[in-house]
Amino acid sequence: MTLPEILTPSIEKAIKALFDVAIDKVEFQTTRKEFEGDITMVIFPLLKVVKSNPVELGNKIGNYLVENLDEVSRFNVVSGFLNIVISDAYYLDFFNGIKSNEQYGFVKPNPEDKAIMVEYSSPNTNKPLHLGHVRNNLLGYSVAEIIKASGKKVYKTQIINDRGIHICKSMLAWQKFGNEETPESTNQKGDKLVGNYYVKFDKVYKEEITHLMSEGKTEEEAKKQAPIILEAQEMLQKWEAGDAEVKALWEKMNQWVYDGFAITYKNLGVDFDKYYYESNTYLLGKDVVNIGLEKGIFEKDPDGSVWIDLTDEGLDRKIVLRSDGTAVYMTQDIGTAIQRVKDMPDVGGMVYTVGNEQDYHFKVLFLILKKLGFDWASSLNHLSYGMVDLPSGKMKSREGTVVDADDLMNEMTTTAQKISEDLGKLDSYSEDEKASLYNTIGLGALKYYILKVDPKKRILFNPEESVDFAGNTGPFIQYTYARIQSIIRKANFDFSANSGMEALHEKEKQLLKQIELFPEVIQNAAHNHSPALLANYTYDLVREYNSFYQAVPILGEEETSKKIFRVQLSKKVADIIAASFKLLGINVPERM
Repeated sequence: MTLPEILTPSIEKAIKALFDVAIDKVEFQTTRKEFEGDITMVIFPLLKVVKSNPVELGNKIGNYLVENLDEVSRFNVVSGFLNIVISDAYYLDFFNGIKSNEQYGFVKPNPEDKAIMVEYSSPNTNKPLHLGHVRNNLLGYSVAEIIKASGKKVYKTQIINDRGIHICKSMLAWQKFGNEETPESTNQKGDKLVGNYYVKFDKVYKEEITHLMSEGKTEEEAKKQAPIILEAQEMLQKWEAGDAEVKALWEKMNQWVYDGFAITYKNLGVDFDKYYYESNTYLLGKDVVNIGLEKGIFEKDPDGSVWIDLTDEGLDRKIVLRSDGTAVYMTQDIGTAIQRVKDMPDVGGMVYTVGNEQDYHFKVLFLILKKLGFDWASSLNHLSYGMVDLPSGKMKSREGTVVDADDLMNEMTTTAQKISEDLGKLDSYSEDEKASLYNTIGLGALKYYILKVDPKKRILFNPEESVDFAGNTGPFIQYTYARIQSIIRKANFDFSANSGMEALHEKEKQLLKQIELFPEVIQNAAHNHSPALLANYTYDLVREYNSFYQAVPILGEEETSKKIFRVQLSKKVADIIAASFKLLGINVPERM
Protein backbone atom coordinates (compact mmCIF):
# COMPACT_ATOMS: atom_id res chain seq x y z
CA MET A 1 0.00 0.00 0.00
CA THR A 2 1.13 3.53 -0.72
CA LEU A 3 1.33 6.20 1.97
CA PRO A 4 -1.84 7.98 0.75
CA GLU A 5 -3.67 4.64 0.85
CA ILE A 6 -2.48 4.06 4.42
CA LEU A 7 -3.19 7.59 5.66
CA THR A 8 -6.55 8.30 3.99
CA PRO A 9 -8.76 5.93 6.08
CA SER A 10 -7.26 7.22 9.35
CA ILE A 11 -7.71 10.85 8.29
CA GLU A 12 -11.33 10.15 7.37
CA LYS A 13 -11.84 8.53 10.79
CA ALA A 14 -10.16 11.48 12.50
CA ILE A 15 -12.48 14.00 10.82
CA LYS A 16 -15.53 11.87 11.61
CA ALA A 17 -14.48 11.44 15.25
CA LEU A 18 -13.41 15.06 15.78
CA PHE A 19 -16.03 16.94 13.78
CA ASP A 20 -18.74 14.37 12.97
CA VAL A 21 -18.55 15.02 9.23
CA ALA A 22 -17.63 12.82 6.26
CA ILE A 23 -15.35 13.92 3.43
CA ASP A 24 -15.14 12.76 -0.19
CA LYS A 25 -11.43 13.11 -0.76
CA VAL A 26 -8.13 13.69 1.02
CA GLU A 27 -5.60 15.74 -0.94
CA PHE A 28 -1.87 15.05 -0.55
CA GLN A 29 1.25 16.62 -2.00
CA THR A 30 5.00 16.29 -1.59
CA THR A 31 6.33 18.13 1.47
CA ARG A 32 8.29 21.22 0.54
CA LYS A 33 12.02 20.82 1.20
CA GLU A 34 12.21 23.69 3.70
CA PHE A 35 9.80 21.89 6.07
CA GLU A 36 10.13 18.65 8.00
CA GLY A 37 7.85 15.93 6.68
CA ASP A 38 7.51 13.01 4.28
CA ILE A 39 4.04 13.74 2.92
CA THR A 40 1.72 16.72 3.26
CA MET A 41 -2.04 16.81 3.64
CA VAL A 42 -3.72 19.92 2.21
CA ILE A 43 -6.10 21.33 4.85
CA PHE A 44 -7.85 24.08 2.87
CA PRO A 45 -10.49 21.87 1.13
CA LEU A 46 -11.78 20.74 4.57
CA LEU A 47 -12.70 24.29 5.55
CA LYS A 48 -15.78 23.95 3.33
CA VAL A 49 -17.22 21.32 5.70
CA VAL A 50 -15.43 21.99 9.03
CA LYS A 51 -15.75 25.37 10.74
CA SER A 52 -12.24 25.92 12.11
CA ASN A 53 -9.07 27.78 11.25
CA PRO A 54 -6.58 25.71 9.21
CA VAL A 55 -3.80 25.58 11.82
CA GLU A 56 -6.15 24.38 14.58
CA LEU A 57 -7.71 21.85 12.20
CA GLY A 58 -4.28 20.56 11.12
CA ASN A 59 -3.10 20.17 14.73
CA LYS A 60 -6.18 18.18 15.73
CA ILE A 61 -5.84 15.78 12.78
CA GLY A 62 -2.07 15.49 13.36
CA ASN A 63 -2.49 14.58 17.03
CA TYR A 64 -5.13 11.99 16.12
CA LEU A 65 -2.77 10.35 13.61
CA VAL A 66 0.16 10.24 16.07
CA GLU A 67 -2.06 8.59 18.69
CA ASN A 68 -3.79 6.11 16.36
CA LEU A 69 -1.46 5.28 13.49
CA ASP A 70 1.91 3.57 14.05
CA GLU A 71 3.30 4.87 10.74
CA VAL A 72 3.06 8.51 11.88
CA SER A 73 5.76 9.64 14.33
CA ARG A 74 5.18 13.42 14.44
CA PHE A 75 3.85 16.36 12.43
CA ASN A 76 3.94 20.10 11.96
CA VAL A 77 1.40 22.55 10.55
CA VAL A 78 2.29 25.43 8.25
CA SER A 79 -0.70 27.58 7.29
CA GLY A 80 -3.13 25.18 5.61
CA PHE A 81 -0.71 22.29 5.26
CA LEU A 82 -0.25 19.32 7.60
CA ASN A 83 3.31 18.02 7.16
CA ILE A 84 3.41 14.39 8.33
CA VAL A 85 6.62 12.66 9.43
CA ILE A 86 6.53 8.92 8.75
CA SER A 87 8.32 6.54 11.12
CA ASP A 88 11.61 4.88 10.25
CA ALA A 89 9.95 1.54 10.99
CA TYR A 90 7.53 2.06 8.09
CA TYR A 91 10.37 2.61 5.61
CA LEU A 92 12.42 -0.29 7.00
CA ASP A 93 9.43 -2.64 6.72
CA PHE A 94 8.85 -1.39 3.17
CA PHE A 95 12.48 -2.01 2.21
CA ASN A 96 12.61 -5.48 3.76
CA GLY A 97 9.54 -6.34 1.69
CA ILE A 98 11.03 -5.28 -1.65
CA LYS A 99 14.79 -5.65 -1.37
CA SER A 100 14.89 -9.15 -2.89
CA ASN A 101 11.97 -8.65 -5.27
CA GLU A 102 13.56 -8.65 -8.74
CA GLN A 103 10.25 -7.60 -10.31
CA TYR A 104 9.65 -4.67 -7.95
CA GLY A 105 7.53 -2.08 -9.71
CA PHE A 106 6.40 -4.44 -12.47
CA VAL A 107 2.83 -5.77 -12.70
CA LYS A 108 1.99 -9.18 -14.14
CA PRO A 109 -0.54 -8.96 -16.99
CA ASN A 110 -4.10 -10.09 -16.30
CA PRO A 111 -4.98 -12.77 -18.89
CA GLU A 112 -8.51 -11.33 -19.00
CA ASP A 113 -7.32 -7.86 -20.08
CA LYS A 114 -7.21 -6.81 -23.71
CA ALA A 115 -3.81 -6.34 -25.35
CA ILE A 116 -2.37 -3.05 -26.60
CA MET A 117 -0.75 -2.77 -30.02
CA VAL A 118 2.01 -0.17 -30.36
CA GLU A 119 2.94 0.92 -33.89
CA TYR A 120 6.26 2.62 -34.53
CA SER A 121 9.00 3.07 -37.14
CA SER A 122 6.85 2.55 -40.30
CA PRO A 123 9.51 3.75 -42.76
CA ASN A 124 9.50 4.17 -46.54
CA THR A 125 11.56 1.65 -48.48
CA ASN A 126 13.26 4.31 -50.61
CA LYS A 127 15.90 5.48 -48.12
CA PRO A 128 17.73 4.53 -44.91
CA LEU A 129 16.42 5.32 -41.43
CA HIS A 130 17.44 8.76 -40.19
CA LEU A 131 17.50 10.76 -36.94
CA GLY A 132 13.73 11.34 -37.06
CA HIS A 133 13.20 7.58 -37.30
CA VAL A 134 15.53 7.15 -34.31
CA ARG A 135 13.26 9.23 -32.08
CA ASN A 136 10.21 7.39 -33.43
CA ASN A 137 11.73 3.96 -32.80
CA LEU A 138 13.07 4.79 -29.36
CA LEU A 139 9.73 6.25 -28.27
CA GLY A 140 7.62 3.42 -29.67
CA TYR A 141 9.82 0.65 -28.32
CA SER A 142 10.10 2.22 -24.87
CA VAL A 143 6.38 2.97 -24.60
CA ALA A 144 5.63 -0.64 -25.55
CA GLU A 145 8.02 -1.95 -22.86
CA ILE A 146 6.63 0.44 -20.22
CA ILE A 147 3.01 -0.51 -20.99
CA LYS A 148 4.07 -4.15 -20.70
CA ALA A 149 5.69 -3.44 -17.31
CA SER A 150 2.49 -1.72 -16.16
CA GLY A 151 0.59 -5.00 -16.54
CA LYS A 152 -0.63 -5.18 -20.15
CA LYS A 153 0.02 -7.63 -22.95
CA VAL A 154 1.65 -5.70 -25.80
CA TYR A 155 2.21 -6.29 -29.51
CA LYS A 156 4.86 -4.20 -31.30
CA THR A 157 4.13 -3.56 -34.95
CA GLN A 158 4.92 -1.36 -37.92
CA ILE A 159 3.46 -0.77 -41.37
CA ILE A 160 6.17 -0.48 -44.01
CA ASN A 161 5.44 2.01 -46.77
CA ASP A 162 6.69 -0.12 -49.65
CA ARG A 163 4.62 1.20 -52.57
CA GLY A 164 3.88 4.49 -54.28
CA ILE A 165 5.59 7.03 -56.50
CA HIS A 166 8.46 7.62 -54.02
CA ILE A 167 9.42 3.92 -54.23
CA CYS A 168 9.29 4.02 -58.01
CA LYS A 169 11.66 7.02 -58.04
CA SER A 170 14.45 4.95 -56.44
CA MET A 171 13.66 1.97 -58.67
CA LEU A 172 13.71 4.02 -61.88
CA ALA A 173 16.94 5.84 -60.97
CA TRP A 174 18.67 2.51 -60.24
CA GLN A 175 17.35 1.06 -63.49
CA LYS A 176 18.63 4.04 -65.50
CA PHE A 177 21.93 4.80 -63.74
CA GLY A 178 22.77 1.83 -61.51
CA ASN A 179 24.74 -0.37 -63.91
CA GLU A 180 23.33 -3.43 -62.07
CA GLU A 181 25.23 -2.60 -58.88
CA THR A 182 24.11 -4.40 -55.70
CA PRO A 183 24.79 -4.11 -51.96
CA GLU A 184 27.31 -6.94 -52.35
CA SER A 185 29.14 -5.40 -55.33
CA THR A 186 29.38 -2.00 -53.59
CA ASN A 187 29.91 -3.35 -50.06
CA GLN A 188 27.09 -1.08 -48.94
CA LYS A 189 23.95 -1.62 -46.85
CA GLY A 190 20.97 -2.10 -49.13
CA ASP A 191 18.92 0.73 -47.65
CA LYS A 192 21.81 3.16 -48.25
CA LEU A 193 22.27 2.00 -51.84
CA VAL A 194 18.58 2.48 -52.60
CA GLY A 195 18.59 5.84 -50.81
CA ASN A 196 21.41 7.05 -53.03
CA TYR A 197 19.19 6.49 -56.06
CA TYR A 198 16.32 8.38 -54.43
CA VAL A 199 18.69 11.34 -54.14
CA LYS A 200 19.91 10.73 -57.71
CA PHE A 201 16.32 10.84 -59.02
CA ASP A 202 15.71 14.19 -57.36
CA LYS A 203 18.92 15.62 -58.82
CA VAL A 204 18.02 14.56 -62.37
CA TYR A 205 14.41 15.70 -61.88
CA LYS A 206 15.55 19.21 -60.87
CA GLU A 207 17.91 19.38 -63.83
CA GLU A 208 15.08 18.48 -66.21
CA ILE A 209 12.77 21.06 -64.60
CA THR A 210 15.44 23.75 -65.05
CA HIS A 211 15.92 22.74 -68.71
CA LEU A 212 12.17 22.83 -69.46
CA MET A 213 11.82 26.22 -67.78
CA SER A 214 14.66 27.54 -69.94
CA GLU A 215 12.52 26.53 -72.95
CA GLY A 216 9.63 28.66 -71.70
CA LYS A 217 7.65 26.27 -69.52
CA THR A 218 6.31 27.48 -66.20
CA GLU A 219 7.70 25.80 -63.11
CA GLU A 220 4.43 23.94 -62.57
CA GLU A 221 4.35 22.77 -66.18
CA ALA A 222 7.99 21.70 -66.00
CA LYS A 223 7.39 19.67 -62.82
CA LYS A 224 4.53 17.80 -64.51
CA GLN A 225 6.23 17.30 -67.89
CA ALA A 226 9.78 16.35 -66.82
CA PRO A 227 10.53 13.03 -68.61
CA ILE A 228 11.82 11.27 -65.49
CA ILE A 229 8.66 11.97 -63.42
CA LEU A 230 6.50 10.74 -66.31
CA GLU A 231 8.56 7.53 -66.41
CA ALA A 232 8.15 7.10 -62.64
CA GLN A 233 4.38 7.53 -62.95
CA GLU A 234 4.31 4.97 -65.73
CA MET A 235 6.29 2.54 -63.57
CA LEU A 236 3.77 2.98 -60.73
CA GLN A 237 0.90 2.22 -63.13
CA LYS A 238 2.71 -0.93 -64.27
CA TRP A 239 3.25 -1.98 -60.64
CA GLU A 240 -0.44 -1.54 -59.85
CA ALA A 241 -1.29 -3.52 -63.00
CA GLY A 242 0.95 -6.36 -61.84
CA ASP A 243 3.68 -6.01 -64.49
CA ALA A 244 6.06 -8.95 -63.87
CA GLU A 245 9.29 -7.08 -64.64
CA VAL A 246 8.44 -4.09 -62.46
CA LYS A 247 7.27 -6.37 -59.62
CA ALA A 248 10.53 -8.35 -59.77
CA LEU A 249 12.61 -5.16 -59.55
CA TRP A 250 10.40 -3.90 -56.71
CA GLU A 251 10.84 -7.14 -54.75
CA LYS A 252 14.61 -7.16 -55.28
CA MET A 253 15.21 -3.57 -54.21
CA ASN A 254 12.75 -3.73 -51.30
CA GLN A 255 14.58 -6.80 -49.97
CA TRP A 256 17.84 -4.85 -50.07
CA VAL A 257 16.18 -2.22 -47.91
CA TYR A 258 14.61 -4.74 -45.49
CA ASP A 259 18.01 -6.35 -44.95
CA GLY A 260 19.52 -2.92 -44.26
CA PHE A 261 16.72 -1.97 -41.87
CA ALA A 262 17.20 -5.25 -39.96
CA ILE A 263 20.82 -4.32 -39.20
CA THR A 264 19.84 -0.83 -38.04
CA TYR A 265 17.04 -2.15 -35.82
CA LYS A 266 19.39 -4.69 -34.24
CA ASN A 267 22.04 -2.05 -33.55
CA LEU A 268 19.41 0.33 -32.18
CA GLY A 269 18.03 -2.44 -29.95
CA VAL A 270 14.39 -2.41 -31.10
CA ASP A 271 12.20 -5.23 -32.34
CA PHE A 272 8.71 -6.01 -33.67
CA ASP A 273 6.16 -8.79 -33.23
CA LYS A 274 4.19 -8.17 -36.42
CA TYR A 275 4.89 -6.49 -39.76
CA TYR A 276 2.34 -4.96 -42.11
CA TYR A 277 3.13 -3.81 -45.64
CA GLU A 278 1.33 -1.05 -47.49
CA SER A 279 1.49 -3.15 -50.66
CA ASN A 280 -0.86 -5.58 -48.87
CA THR A 281 -3.02 -3.03 -47.05
CA TYR A 282 -3.59 -0.22 -49.57
CA LEU A 283 -6.83 -1.79 -50.80
CA LEU A 284 -8.16 -2.41 -47.28
CA GLY A 285 -11.01 -0.22 -46.09
CA LYS A 286 -12.92 0.05 -49.36
CA ASP A 287 -15.48 -2.53 -48.22
CA VAL A 288 -15.86 -0.67 -44.93
CA VAL A 289 -16.70 2.51 -46.83
CA ASN A 290 -19.61 0.72 -48.52
CA ILE A 291 -20.88 -0.45 -45.13
CA GLY A 292 -20.54 3.12 -43.84
CA LEU A 293 -22.55 4.39 -46.81
CA GLU A 294 -25.38 1.98 -46.01
CA LYS A 295 -25.39 3.18 -42.38
CA GLY A 296 -25.40 6.84 -43.42
CA ILE A 297 -21.98 7.49 -41.87
CA PHE A 298 -20.49 8.41 -45.25
CA GLU A 299 -22.06 10.35 -48.10
CA LYS A 300 -21.53 10.15 -51.86
CA ASP A 301 -21.05 13.29 -53.94
CA PRO A 302 -22.45 13.63 -57.50
CA ASP A 303 -19.01 12.80 -58.98
CA GLY A 304 -19.01 9.45 -57.16
CA SER A 305 -16.45 10.38 -54.49
CA VAL A 306 -17.28 9.38 -50.90
CA TRP A 307 -16.90 11.72 -47.92
CA ILE A 308 -17.57 11.97 -44.21
CA ASP A 309 -18.84 15.23 -42.76
CA LEU A 310 -17.23 15.94 -39.38
CA THR A 311 -18.05 19.64 -39.17
CA ASP A 312 -20.36 19.07 -36.19
CA GLU A 313 -17.32 17.70 -34.32
CA GLY A 314 -15.24 20.79 -35.14
CA LEU A 315 -13.38 19.12 -38.03
CA ASP A 316 -14.16 19.23 -41.77
CA ARG A 317 -15.38 17.05 -44.62
CA LYS A 318 -12.89 14.28 -45.33
CA ILE A 319 -12.69 12.22 -48.51
CA VAL A 320 -12.48 8.43 -48.01
CA LEU A 321 -12.90 7.27 -51.63
CA ARG A 322 -11.98 9.14 -54.83
CA SER A 323 -14.45 9.54 -57.72
CA ASP A 324 -12.59 6.80 -59.67
CA GLY A 325 -13.11 4.40 -56.73
CA THR A 326 -9.50 4.41 -55.50
CA ALA A 327 -8.70 4.60 -51.80
CA VAL A 328 -6.90 7.40 -49.96
CA TYR A 329 -4.54 7.01 -46.99
CA MET A 330 -7.43 7.47 -44.55
CA THR A 331 -9.30 4.55 -46.12
CA GLN A 332 -6.20 2.39 -45.87
CA ASP A 333 -5.66 3.28 -42.20
CA ILE A 334 -9.31 2.46 -41.42
CA GLY A 335 -8.93 -0.93 -43.06
CA THR A 336 -5.56 -1.66 -41.48
CA ALA A 337 -6.84 -0.93 -37.95
CA ILE A 338 -9.79 -3.28 -38.49
CA GLN A 339 -7.53 -5.94 -40.01
CA ARG A 340 -5.20 -5.84 -37.01
CA VAL A 341 -8.03 -6.63 -34.62
CA LYS A 342 -9.11 -9.47 -36.93
CA ASP A 343 -5.55 -10.81 -36.94
CA MET A 344 -5.22 -10.52 -33.16
CA PRO A 345 -8.68 -10.57 -31.56
CA ASP A 346 -7.25 -9.88 -28.09
CA VAL A 347 -6.18 -6.37 -29.17
CA GLY A 348 -8.31 -3.80 -27.37
CA GLY A 349 -6.39 -0.61 -28.10
CA MET A 350 -3.60 0.84 -30.24
CA VAL A 351 -0.89 3.45 -29.87
CA TYR A 352 0.31 5.07 -33.09
CA THR A 353 3.82 6.56 -32.79
CA VAL A 354 3.74 9.25 -35.47
CA GLY A 355 5.06 12.82 -35.65
CA ASN A 356 2.84 15.73 -34.67
CA GLU A 357 2.36 16.82 -38.29
CA GLN A 358 -0.22 14.01 -38.45
CA ASP A 359 -2.28 15.16 -35.42
CA TYR A 360 -5.31 16.06 -37.55
CA HIS A 361 -5.17 12.79 -39.51
CA PHE A 362 -5.44 10.72 -36.35
CA LYS A 363 -8.26 12.82 -34.90
CA VAL A 364 -10.25 12.05 -38.05
CA LEU A 365 -9.24 8.37 -38.15
CA PHE A 366 -10.23 7.71 -34.53
CA LEU A 367 -13.52 9.54 -34.92
CA ILE A 368 -14.45 7.60 -38.08
CA LEU A 369 -13.71 4.26 -36.36
CA LYS A 370 -15.90 5.31 -33.40
CA LYS A 371 -18.73 6.25 -35.77
CA LEU A 372 -18.38 2.86 -37.46
CA GLY A 373 -19.18 1.31 -34.07
CA PHE A 374 -15.93 -0.42 -33.08
CA ASP A 375 -15.77 -0.59 -29.27
CA TRP A 376 -11.95 -0.61 -29.29
CA ALA A 377 -11.91 2.75 -31.11
CA SER A 378 -12.21 4.54 -27.75
CA SER A 379 -8.83 3.04 -26.81
CA LEU A 380 -6.88 4.41 -29.76
CA ASN A 381 -4.08 6.88 -29.01
CA HIS A 382 -1.75 8.98 -31.14
CA LEU A 383 1.69 9.20 -29.53
CA SER A 384 2.38 12.56 -31.13
CA TYR A 385 5.97 13.69 -30.94
CA GLY A 386 7.97 16.73 -32.00
CA MET A 387 10.63 16.78 -34.64
CA VAL A 388 14.37 16.45 -34.01
CA ASP A 389 16.54 19.36 -35.12
CA LEU A 390 20.29 19.64 -35.34
CA PRO A 391 22.52 22.65 -34.72
CA SER A 392 23.05 22.67 -38.52
CA GLY A 393 19.32 22.93 -39.28
CA LYS A 394 16.47 20.84 -40.71
CA MET A 395 17.02 17.54 -42.52
CA LYS A 396 15.88 16.95 -46.13
CA SER A 397 15.94 13.36 -47.38
CA ARG A 398 15.47 14.19 -51.07
CA GLU A 399 18.58 16.36 -50.99
CA GLY A 400 20.58 13.80 -49.05
CA THR A 401 21.06 16.07 -46.04
CA VAL A 402 19.51 13.76 -43.46
CA VAL A 403 21.44 12.42 -40.49
CA ASP A 404 21.67 8.72 -41.22
CA ALA A 405 20.73 6.53 -38.21
CA ASP A 406 23.71 4.19 -38.67
CA ASP A 407 26.13 7.09 -39.02
CA LEU A 408 24.64 8.73 -35.92
CA MET A 409 25.10 5.57 -33.83
CA ASN A 410 28.69 5.25 -35.04
CA GLU A 411 29.33 8.91 -34.22
CA MET A 412 27.92 8.43 -30.72
CA THR A 413 30.22 5.47 -30.12
CA THR A 414 33.22 7.46 -31.40
CA THR A 415 32.29 10.43 -29.18
CA ALA A 416 31.98 8.10 -26.17
CA GLN A 417 35.41 6.66 -26.97
CA LYS A 418 37.05 10.08 -27.15
CA ILE A 419 35.55 11.29 -23.87
CA SER A 420 36.29 7.99 -22.09
CA GLU A 421 39.91 8.03 -23.26
CA ASP A 422 40.28 11.63 -22.10
CA LEU A 423 39.07 10.59 -18.64
CA GLY A 424 41.75 7.85 -18.69
CA LYS A 425 40.11 5.15 -16.58
CA LEU A 426 40.23 2.18 -18.97
CA ASP A 427 43.83 0.95 -18.65
CA SER A 428 42.77 -2.50 -17.43
CA TYR A 429 40.29 -3.11 -20.28
CA SER A 430 40.91 -5.31 -23.29
CA GLU A 431 40.25 -3.84 -26.74
CA ASP A 432 36.99 -5.84 -27.02
CA GLU A 433 35.87 -4.64 -23.59
CA LYS A 434 36.62 -1.07 -24.57
CA ALA A 435 34.67 -1.37 -27.83
CA SER A 436 31.68 -2.85 -26.01
CA LEU A 437 31.79 -0.12 -23.36
CA TYR A 438 32.04 2.69 -25.94
CA ASN A 439 28.98 1.28 -27.69
CA THR A 440 27.05 0.97 -24.41
CA ILE A 441 27.90 4.54 -23.39
CA GLY A 442 27.36 6.04 -26.83
CA LEU A 443 23.97 4.43 -27.47
CA GLY A 444 22.94 5.04 -23.85
CA ALA A 445 23.75 8.73 -24.31
CA LEU A 446 21.77 8.93 -27.55
CA LYS A 447 18.71 7.12 -26.23
CA TYR A 448 18.58 8.91 -22.88
CA TYR A 449 19.04 12.35 -24.46
CA ILE A 450 16.05 11.72 -26.72
CA LEU A 451 13.82 9.90 -24.22
CA LYS A 452 14.29 12.29 -21.29
CA VAL A 453 12.41 14.97 -23.25
CA ASP A 454 8.61 15.01 -23.19
CA PRO A 455 7.53 13.41 -26.51
CA LYS A 456 5.43 16.42 -27.48
CA LYS A 457 8.44 18.76 -27.38
CA ARG A 458 10.77 19.43 -30.28
CA ILE A 459 14.40 18.39 -29.66
CA LEU A 460 17.62 20.10 -30.63
CA PHE A 461 20.01 17.15 -30.61
CA ASN A 462 23.62 17.82 -29.64
CA PRO A 463 25.79 14.63 -29.69
CA GLU A 464 28.66 16.13 -27.63
CA GLU A 465 26.30 17.38 -24.93
CA SER A 466 24.53 14.02 -24.68
CA VAL A 467 27.75 12.13 -23.79
CA ASP A 468 28.61 14.40 -20.87
CA PHE A 469 29.44 12.37 -17.74
CA ALA A 470 27.80 14.97 -15.50
CA GLY A 471 24.24 16.24 -15.32
CA ASN A 472 21.04 14.72 -16.62
CA THR A 473 22.63 12.33 -19.13
CA GLY A 474 22.73 8.60 -19.82
CA PRO A 475 26.47 8.25 -19.07
CA PHE A 476 26.06 9.98 -15.69
CA ILE A 477 23.42 7.43 -14.68
CA GLN A 478 25.41 4.53 -16.16
CA TYR A 479 28.46 5.66 -14.17
CA THR A 480 26.46 5.58 -10.93
CA TYR A 481 25.28 2.05 -11.72
CA ALA A 482 28.90 0.97 -12.36
CA ARG A 483 29.99 2.64 -9.11
CA ILE A 484 27.43 0.58 -7.18
CA GLN A 485 28.60 -2.62 -8.89
CA SER A 486 32.11 -1.80 -7.70
CA ILE A 487 30.82 -1.45 -4.12
CA ILE A 488 29.06 -4.82 -4.37
CA ARG A 489 32.20 -6.52 -5.74
CA LYS A 490 34.25 -5.10 -2.86
CA ALA A 491 31.73 -6.15 -0.18
CA ASN A 492 33.57 -9.20 1.16
CA PHE A 493 30.82 -10.14 3.63
CA ASP A 494 27.33 -11.64 3.49
CA PHE A 495 24.87 -8.78 3.06
CA SER A 496 21.85 -10.92 2.18
CA ALA A 497 20.52 -11.27 5.75
CA ASN A 498 18.20 -8.84 7.53
CA SER A 499 20.35 -5.95 8.71
CA GLY A 500 18.50 -5.45 11.98
CA MET A 501 18.42 -1.68 11.42
CA GLU A 502 16.04 0.26 13.67
CA ALA A 503 16.75 3.90 12.82
CA LEU A 504 17.56 5.65 9.56
CA HIS A 505 19.96 8.39 8.59
CA GLU A 506 18.07 11.21 6.84
CA LYS A 507 19.85 10.43 3.55
CA GLU A 508 18.79 6.78 3.79
CA LYS A 509 15.21 7.82 4.35
CA GLN A 510 15.24 10.21 1.38
CA LEU A 511 16.58 7.45 -0.83
CA LEU A 512 13.89 5.01 0.34
CA LYS A 513 11.22 7.62 -0.40
CA GLN A 514 12.52 7.86 -3.95
CA ILE A 515 12.61 4.06 -4.33
CA GLU A 516 9.00 3.86 -3.11
CA LEU A 517 7.87 5.99 -6.09
CA PHE A 518 9.09 3.54 -8.76
CA PRO A 519 5.87 1.50 -9.26
CA GLU A 520 3.77 4.68 -9.51
CA VAL A 521 6.19 6.19 -12.04
CA ILE A 522 5.88 3.11 -14.29
CA GLN A 523 2.09 3.38 -14.19
CA ASN A 524 2.15 7.12 -14.93
CA ALA A 525 4.64 6.69 -17.77
CA ALA A 526 2.45 3.95 -19.27
CA HIS A 527 -0.74 5.99 -18.91
CA ASN A 528 0.82 9.11 -20.43
CA HIS A 529 2.88 7.26 -23.05
CA SER A 530 5.89 9.20 -21.79
CA PRO A 531 9.28 7.52 -21.27
CA ALA A 532 10.46 10.97 -20.12
CA LEU A 533 8.72 10.42 -16.77
CA LEU A 534 10.73 7.25 -16.19
CA ALA A 535 14.00 8.73 -17.49
CA ASN A 536 13.82 11.77 -15.23
CA TYR A 537 12.72 9.67 -12.24
CA THR A 538 15.88 7.58 -12.72
CA TYR A 539 18.01 10.73 -12.81
CA ASP A 540 16.38 11.94 -9.57
CA LEU A 541 17.03 8.53 -7.98
CA VAL A 542 20.69 8.70 -9.01
CA ARG A 543 21.05 12.24 -7.66
CA GLU A 544 19.54 11.09 -4.37
CA TYR A 545 21.90 8.10 -4.28
CA ASN A 546 24.97 10.24 -4.95
CA SER A 547 23.92 12.58 -2.14
CA PHE A 548 23.62 9.53 0.14
CA TYR A 549 27.00 8.20 -1.11
CA GLN A 550 28.71 11.49 -0.25
CA ALA A 551 27.06 11.83 3.17
CA VAL A 552 27.54 8.42 4.80
CA PRO A 553 30.22 5.69 4.73
CA ILE A 554 29.16 2.41 3.13
CA LEU A 555 31.95 -0.19 3.14
CA GLY A 556 33.86 1.96 5.64
CA GLU A 557 31.00 1.91 8.15
CA GLU A 558 32.05 0.19 11.39
CA GLU A 559 28.58 -0.77 12.63
CA THR A 560 27.68 -4.08 10.93
CA SER A 561 23.93 -3.50 10.72
CA LYS A 562 24.44 -0.14 8.97
CA LYS A 563 27.06 -1.54 6.59
CA ILE A 564 24.79 -4.43 5.55
CA PHE A 565 21.81 -2.13 5.12
CA ARG A 566 23.71 0.42 3.03
CA VAL A 567 25.05 -2.23 0.66
CA GLN A 568 21.53 -3.65 0.34
CA LEU A 569 20.17 -0.17 -0.31
CA SER A 570 22.87 0.47 -2.92
CA LYS A 571 22.09 -2.81 -4.65
CA LYS A 572 18.38 -1.97 -4.81
CA VAL A 573 19.15 1.39 -6.38
CA ALA A 574 21.29 -0.38 -9.00
CA ASP A 575 18.49 -2.89 -9.65
CA ILE A 576 16.03 -0.06 -10.28
CA ILE A 577 18.46 1.79 -12.54
CA ALA A 578 18.96 -1.37 -14.60
CA ALA A 579 15.21 -2.12 -14.72
CA SER A 580 14.33 1.45 -15.64
CA PHE A 581 17.01 1.68 -18.31
CA LYS A 582 15.93 -1.65 -19.76
CA LEU A 583 12.44 -0.18 -20.24
CA LEU A 584 14.12 2.71 -22.05
CA GLY A 585 16.10 0.28 -24.20
CA ILE A 586 19.42 1.26 -22.58
CA ASN A 587 22.15 -1.11 -21.36
CA VAL A 588 24.16 -0.56 -18.18
CA PRO A 589 27.89 -1.38 -17.83
CA GLU A 590 29.26 -3.41 -14.94
CA ARG A 591 32.43 -1.30 -14.97
CA MET A 592 33.31 2.17 -16.22
